[in-house]
Amino acid sequence: MSDPTYALPTLPSAAPDEPRAPDPVAVALGNASLLGVGYLMLRRRRFALAAVAGSAVLVFRLVTTASPSYEVAVLVWWAAVVVHGGFLARGGGGGRGTTRRQRLVALGVTLPVLLVVGLLRFDAFRIGRSVTEARESGDCARVLTAQDSVWFGHRVADAPLTARGDEAVAACDRLRTAGAELGTALSGDTEALADGFGTLASVLAKGGNEKTVEATLNGFLGRLPAKDPCDTAAVTDWLSDRGRSRDVLDRAADTAALTAPAALVGCGDDHLADDSWEEARTYYERLLDRYPGSGLADRARKGARKATLSIELANVSNLLSGETGTQPEYCANPAKYSGAKPMGKGTNRALFYASDEDGTASGYPKQFPGSWKADDAADAVLVVCMGEDTFGHSVETCPYRSESSGAVWDVTFHKIEIPVKVYELRTGKLVADRKIQIRGTSCPWTMYAVEGSDTRYVDPSKSDVRSAFRPLVVR
Repeated sequence: MSDPTYALPTLPSAAPDEPRAPDPVAVALGNASLLGVGYLMLRRRRFALAAVAGSAVLVFRLVTTASPSYEVAVLVWWAAVVVHGGFLARGGGGGRGTTRRQRLVALGVTLPVLLVVGLLRFDAFRIGRSVTEARESGDCARVLTAQDSVWFGHRVADAPLTARGDEAVAACDRLRTAGAELGTALSGDTEALADGFGTLASVLAKGGNEKTVEATLNGFLGRLPAKDPCDTAAVTDWLSDRGRSRDVLDRAADTAALTAPAALVGCGDDHLADDSWEEARTYYERLLDRYPGSGLADRARKGARKATLSIELANVSNLLSGETGTQPEYCANPAKYSGAKPMGKGTNRALFYASDEDGTASGYPKQFPGSWKADDAADAVLVVCMGEDTFGHSVETCPYRSESSGAVWDVTFHKIEIPVKVYELRTGKLVADRKIQIRGTSCPWTMYAVEGSDTRYVDPSKSDVRSAFRPLVVR
């Protein structure tokens, strides 16, 4: 009997080598690049595409809005894809050599990305610090130069910081506009001045712009006074009237207080030279009202006095003008000329005006001595307004016989009576209102007359005329 044969149990044949899942750490490192590298290592292409798309959207929103919330969102997204990749690769990993190789590959992709981001973020910080220093020193030119070096990479690495630099540039651009508006205002354009200060105030309202606003303001104030004193006066008046805002812009009022007096007097002088007396007096009086303690106050008082006298003289001259043969308006509505000499003892030079139809009264001044008569209002002390001749007191009645008919009639001779009003030019006050009578010869041997004409004026001589008028002008 042969020995029984025992068969050995059959072992399952070994399956060929199957690829194992990548190392979780390598996958996490790959996803840390935000490029979906870890998902590609897992052959999860859809996840990789989603990771890249999500990263792109968040970065785009971060760059376009520069909102810190999107910066936080990017960090959260970064952490999520790192954790998610490691979670999907759990249990994976091969030999020590394979694992090491996978980690080195992932690190080779992610490390440059993180390094570039870090360097860009540091460079963005350096630029931001330069922008801040330039802004705090009030140097907008340096702000623009520093921010010009910012590019897209800086905006990705630190969007909020670069956005603050953009805001500084925008503020400087607005200040440049304000500077142009203030430059225009130096021509006396108060609308441009208001626009310029409005721009300065709006920029100042945003923190951090105090020095750049101050630099712009200083540049404007440093150009005062302007070439034209009237333009300067318009600017300083506006600055003085501007309400206090309790900030650096209030310095403008202090500068205006130093500049305005000379501008107001200079503008008044210019108007006075152009015979614009009302405008001149306005500027002189404005200085006296606002800056009574100014060293130019005496000059302003003299200028205002001169302007006032010129205004009064022009007004009086206008009232004294009129048509020949009619009394001027002054005789009904007198006005003062403070520059005239006061009425006093001796001869008071006068302007004589008459209103009559036959011109008799108008001829009397021709018989006056030259010392009585003024050339114009600037040279006069009195204004004498004469009315029409009327019959005064009777002097003598004489009979006359007509050579043709032989008829006899009586002719009564009267003094010439003239109503007069005398005004003192200095005050415009009526100093005399009476009727004067001029004597003269009467009852000539012969005379031409119509029968029945029984009332005649005496025939005055030059001395008779002067005697009647002398008390009006000689005291």
